[in-house]
Amino acid sequence: MQTNSHLSALIHDQAAKYGDRDALTYRKFGSKKWETCSWRQLSDKVKVASRALLSLGVGVQENVGVFSQNCAEYVCCDFAAWGIRAVTVPFYATSSEQQVQFMVNDAKMRVLFVGEQEQYDKAHRVFALCPTMERIVVFDRSVRISTHDPYALYFDDFLRLGDGGEWQAELDRRMAGASFGDLANILYTSGTTGDSKGVMLSHGQYHAALEANGKCVPVGEGDRVMNFLPYAHIFEKGWTLLSLSVGAQLIINTNPLEVQQSMRETHPTSMSAVPRFWEKVYAGVQEQIDAANPVKRAIFKNALAVGRRHNVDYVAKGLCPPLSLRVEYEMVNRTVFSLVRHELGLERANIFPTAGATVSPQVEEFVHTIGLNMIVGYGLTESLATVSCDRLGQPFTIGSVGRPIDGLEVRISPEGEIQLKGPTITSGYYNRPDLTAEAFTPDGFFRTGDSGCFEGGELFLKERIKDLYKTSNGKYIAPQAIESRLLVDKFIDQIAIIADERKFVSALIIPEYRLVEEFARANGIPFTCREDLCADAKVQQMMMERINTLQQQLAHYEQVKRITLLPHHFSMERGELTNTLKLRRRVINENYKAEIDRMYEEG
Repeated sequence: MQTNSHLSALIHDQAAKYGDRDALTYRKFGSKKWETCSWRQLSDKVKVASRALLSLGVGVQENVGVFSQNCAEYVCCDFAAWGIRAVTVPFYATSSEQQVQFMVNDAKMRVLFVGEQEQYDKAHRVFALCPTMERIVVFDRSVRISTHDPYALYFDDFLRLGDGGEWQAELDRRMAGASFGDLANILYTSGTTGDSKGVMLSHGQYHAALEANGKCVPVGEGDRVMNFLPYAHIFEKGWTLLSLSVGAQLIINTNPLEVQQSMRETHPTSMSAVPRFWEKVYAGVQEQIDAANPVKRAIFKNALAVGRRHNVDYVAKGLCPPLSLRVEYEMVNRTVFSLVRHELGLERANIFPTAGATVSPQVEEFVHTIGLNMIVGYGLTESLATVSCDRLGQPFTIGSVGRPIDGLEVRISPEGEIQLKGPTITSGYYNRPDLTAEAFTPDGFFRTGDSGCFEGGELFLKERIKDLYKTSNGKYIAPQAIESRLLVDKFIDQIAIIADERKFVSALIIPEYRLVEEFARANGIPFTCREDLCADAKVQQMMMERINTLQQQLAHYEQVKRITLLPHHFSMERGELTNTLKLRRRVINENYKAEIDRMYEEG
């Protein structure tokens, strides 16, 4: 049963309910050993951290920054700050020094928590450029603090500031004064087009979101929930708080690159993810099928056909499969699909919320086919994550983003824009009344910037309105839809569609180089570096043939006509990706202007 307390009290209320049951499974920095923390232990540590913050003079509704990857200390800091009515401002662990400086100064922070050496070094370098900053608290004890830094201290030393009872009366007073009108977070969106904006999220928004999501997302106290996306991402933050509110155990994955190994070691039942995670899983399984002998390949393809008929053609539509199909599915589920789930560490799979980008129908079908309950949804930071989602046990359509949550009014404007009103919607952007005014309609609906439509009560996304490309022939192109279709190919790691004011659609592609190198060796193609592979005509022809196979269902004017293979990934350092790994198309067009122009040369 859900405990929907004010976030200042949630951990303590759950500790009273669950006591010595495990609340967190985590690894200390640099360790390979998984450890656990009970609800009572977590509650005690949160109280100590709250008192330590009070000892540093942190005031009511003062902004406190957390610049770290996911870790147990991060969870503690969030709740400690909320316990004294402070506001936490999460930074992505990959944020640049310029972003850190901007956010610290914009939010006038005095205290900044940091994770590992990379985050400390960046914070230390910008310290002198941030007039309000007074303290850096370092989670990882192995971090080398500069000998010329009197302002930094380690997290365990910070906790000692709250060991005594000196600040307990003030903590009690703060908690008693907690209000749903208080700000809980300022989340700076990384933005695909410009400077970050600080989205204000109140405790009342979280309360409404937890209530609405609790009704439609069946996570419970028996679940082991993997935290894979960064806590700075509203999808993960909202999902984490929902999980804690129902008494689920969190499994905190600190390094995103190790998530599949972490899953195999800890066997989670649920996990939120972005589509790219499942695209990688799909590509990995397809690679294994391709490499199998003819008999195994035939067995797996038959299993996929059975799973698709059972889970997509019948169950997804709310229909009861025929008895013969149920028997056939039970057999392949216990043999073939159980092996796939075991390889992923998902032997006791429950639900897998997925959002953050367009989900390829091919990938969505595959995940359901192998017996995993992918719950596709849609949301924004400004809506405190969920706007709509699939419902487990109810009919759903592959390609939709589900049905709106309770309490949220969703309408489609005459121009096709999705607009929102309700208790989970932000009041606006921190320090930016101008942007706040632009974000709302005169009658108070939030403008999402996404286009969509309703069919049978389900919401379908079309495209970011600002991302629509218009070719020189007057045709509109939705780049994300084309990219999601092509990203399912195991040979494609990253892709950027080019079309705006151009005669036809082209693409910049970063291949999956391990597979391209295998292809080159198998076909006698000499190479000494990635640049050689990019320039090879046989490699380019192979990639184009694979693309043509995937884009057969696209309209002629939507199809990619030319490609350029790039030897290096799009990166955040060059400004080509946001912290949530979305493409910054303007920057990509600037950085690769020469390569793009060559694709449109006659010949």
